[in-house]
Amino acid sequence: MPARQAHVAPTLRICRPPILGAMAREIGSWLSGPEPVKPGGDNGYPGEALGLPETGPRSLARLGRRFAALIIDWLISYGLAGLALTVGLVTTSTLPTAVLVIWFVLGVISVRLFGFTPGQYALGLMVVPVDNRLHVGTGRAIVRGLLIALVIPPLFTDADGRGMHDRLTATAVVRR
Repeated sequence: MPARQAHVAPTLRICRPPILGAMAREIGSWLSGPEPVKPGGDNGYPGEALGLPETGPRSLARLGRRFAALIIDWLISYGLAGLALTVGLVTTSTLPTAVLVIWFVLGVISVRLFGFTPGQYALGLMVVPVDNRLHVGTGRAIVRGLLIALVIPPLFTDADGRGMHDRLTATAVVRR
């Protein structure tokens, strides 16, 4: 008796238009995210692309020091607002707004005049422009302060650890 051959079903090829294949590749590359960081690779150090040193003066400040400087500035603003409350310039219902306004004005004026806030001064930090200007101008200091007050922009950082507020104003917080 002859051997039975197995029945093989015909294969069905699905043809996609070329445009869909290209679009899938583009979406796939977008969804995959950035290239992974390879240990020991040529990734450089934070601030290298900005022309800043790796360590020492003028190197990028780390998140912990920047956050501590912000807390010091906030406490100074809260103290000044509390002083205004005792004098009668501010009521208890407007105290939070007064703290924010004092923090904003203090930050804009001190960054424009000195290049650092009181908290940054206490921790040895300063704000510098990264586009070869001499100092941070008033406009940049205002925009930077408004973005920090929104809270969200500083939470989004780039590979150098700079927040969105620093990227948009072309500034960086560095060690003095």
